Amino acid sequence: MSHLAGWRSFAVPEIATFTRLKMRMLRFSPFCLIAFLLMGSCVFAQTGNIRGFVYEKETQEPVIFTPVYIPGTRYQAQTDVNGYFSITKLPQGKYTLVTYALGYDTVKTDVYLMDAGEIVTKKIYLPKKAKRLKELVVSSERTEARTEVKTSITKITPKDLKRLPTVGGEPDLAQYLQVVPGVTFTGDQGGQLYIRGGSPVMNKVLLDGMVIYNPFHSIGLFSVFDADIIRNADVYTGGFGAQYGGRVSSIMDITTRDGNKKRISGKIATNTFGSKILLEGPLLRAKSEKNAAGDDVETNNTTLSYIFSAKNSYLSRTSPLLYKSIAKTDLPFDFLDLYGKVSLNGSNGSKVNFFGFRFDDRVKNYQGLADFNWVSSGLGSNFLVVPAGTKTMIRGFFSYSQYLLTMLEKDGKPRSSGIDGFNAGFDFTNFIGQNEVVYGVEATGFSTNYTFTNSYNVTSEFENNNTEVAGFIRYKMNFGKLILDPSFRLHYYATLNQASPEPRLGAKFLVTDRLRLKAAGGLYSQNLMSASSDRDVVNLFYGFLSSPDGLQKTFRDKDGQIRDIATDLQTAWHAIFGFEYELSDRMTLNVEGYNKAFTQLININQSKKFDDTAENAFRPDEDKKDFIIETGFARGIDFNLKYDYKRLYLWAVYSLGYITRYDGTYSYLPHFDRRHNINLVGSYVLGKRMDWEINARWNMGSGFPFTRTQGAYELLDFNGGINQDYTQSGGQLGFLYGSRNAGRLPYYHRLDVTIKKKFFITENSILEISAGATNAYNRQNIFYRSRVTNEEVYQLPVLPTLALNWTF
Repeated sequence: MSHLAGWRSFAVPEIATFTRLKMRMLRFSPFCLIAFLLMGSCVFAQTGNIRGFVYEKETQEPVIFTPVYIPGTRYQAQTDVNGYFSITKLPQGKYTLVTYALGYDTVKTDVYLMDAGEIVTKKIYLPKKAKRLKELVVSSERTEARTEVKTSITKITPKDLKRLPTVGGEPDLAQYLQVVPGVTFTGDQGGQLYIRGGSPVMNKVLLDGMVIYNPFHSIGLFSVFDADIIRNADVYTGGFGAQYGGRVSSIMDITTRDGNKKRISGKIATNTFGSKILLEGPLLRAKSEKNAAGDDVETNNTTLSYIFSAKNSYLSRTSPLLYKSIAKTDLPFDFLDLYGKVSLNGSNGSKVNFFGFRFDDRVKNYQGLADFNWVSSGLGSNFLVVPAGTKTMIRGFFSYSQYLLTMLEKDGKPRSSGIDGFNAGFDFTNFIGQNEVVYGVEATGFSTNYTFTNSYNVTSEFENNNTEVAGFIRYKMNFGKLILDPSFRLHYYATLNQASPEPRLGAKFLVTDRLRLKAAGGLYSQNLMSASSDRDVVNLFYGFLSSPDGLQKTFRDKDGQIRDIATDLQTAWHAIFGFEYELSDRMTLNVEGYNKAFTQLININQSKKFDDTAENAFRPDEDKKDFIIETGFARGIDFNLKYDYKRLYLWAVYSLGYITRYDGTYSYLPHFDRRHNINLVGSYVLGKRMDWEINARWNMGSGFPFTRTQGAYELLDFNGGINQDYTQSGGQLGFLYGSRNAGRLPYYHRLDVTIKKKFFITENSILEISAGATNAYNRQNIFYRSRVTNEEVYQLPVLPTLALNWTF
């Protein structure tokens, strides 16, 4: 459904000036890389290094983002997503490492550095705390806030996912992303996630380094990822460093956990929406022997474990029985998600993973208009190496994935799209006291194909092959109160023969112990676009294309000046400023203002009327080109207040945003321009055994823009030629549109609630029963209005759910 509306103008950076800047940066980029590498290598002195991994003793799963420190000194570190830590610049001598994490006993480990330059690797195992303390203040987040820039990033752990109301009885990443600051969600059915003004194709999703082209199912309540296999998810809404590239808006970096290395375990779940099964366990256990004191001492730390997950939806079959108030065509959603992983862990912490997935989504007769189906699959491997005798940690990955989708509309105009390819890379990390140097390379190759017939019965077919190569370097420097995180990426689009030098910078200043100022920004580019228009509101079909040939040669500015198109890439600049303030030890306020300048975007031309041939050379580009150039801005401010203490967790977000697009003729508001967005989340645990839990989430957002219908008429296509007798010919229904996106839908608001009860059968066997409701007070939120029938189509009504989960 297209929406059109004029809006006030905005300034657009001159592409010629932009190109000259890029060429200057490109000439100096090799010298920048060499300088950075020299800086990283020169600062290594002949001092000792204590490094290692922190694991949960029961499962040997890494304990992430937890502090490791030497009491009475300034030496400290924090584990990463692999549980890895490194404390450098230590003189020789004896040290005691203290490791602490919420829910675990504190562990003290003695370490001896006998010689200057010695590197000692330790594995630390944290046992679960046998006795719950009355009061406990977590310091890992505060430690990270003082040592990392952390601008426009939300870290999501399994614990965070479970605090949100579980639609259908199972926590899901898609539901949590809707409460992340700066994220706009356009609908329960066929909706998409838009992050600070960027469309879905501008969001890069990585699963253990593998590119996932569609992370969400057609019913917007569910992602393709099983929440129980997620170890951590980092969501960058802007200003991300040079280790990420190929997208101009946001990054979602998801890491999955390894299988249980101690015993066979799993989970079986069923609810009114679907069901799932998860199995995990060891294929090769670590070997240990009793020492003289009777303690277990590992003689062989090598382990091999697996994890497998399968989840499916049968909503199309249960909805006629359980949700009779909804027409059968309103919930025609089914999916099946399969994921498996095998992990080999070495004795010194080095590891390699092999994983694969298949995600299948099916929509039958959606709103009586179309059948839709997509399949995504892939295989991959990643590794982490901790070489002996060096302070460098090496990571790498290789993967292949594909995404195929088809849509058959009732008007007989089919669409199909596919993308498949590989991505590979490796990087090196060196820790130098509180500083950190990371550098690496990445290669990507993919092919796209797309077929589309528009409303003028003009069929377009596209097929492209693409190769990209990139190198990056990042050097985080800690000067006490000032933290600088500069990075640089050189991204070469081989198919287009275009290089994009991209400087990035993050910074944080610790004004006081509780107040911290921060900023981030940089240049970003991509060679991937959507096979559907951003002007479509109802958009189940979301295919992919690379930047096509035959783009416009010129672009008209708002002031009427004509300029040359100097690049085939989509490009954007980010600028983000904000602050963090700890109102108390348990409450933090985070405020960020942002400006994304989309200096060049490429959109599909749904108004194409003629083929781009020699005989149509005199016609305007907007009537004959398959794609059009656009520019735009996204500006806004996000407020986030977090309270976490004992049994109570509160999360409040308010986002104010303003998004514009300009296509060379009109300025307009895209359909996902939501001016105000509020999310309130609360979680409370009850009972002596912490066996009851209540979760609630309330969302309110201002209405989306839409284009009003001014009138209707009979549209004749004159297929019989100019002499066709129009008095005897039957036409189609045509519409006269108002100003593009000048209208606004009503406000949207929805309350989701869940209550859970746990039954502890044995130490490792837990049965959980949960009941809840989506849209608890049955708010009628309009999705869109049909231009043909004028019928209002609503988002999902109240959906009560009941679920049983057995963990063993």
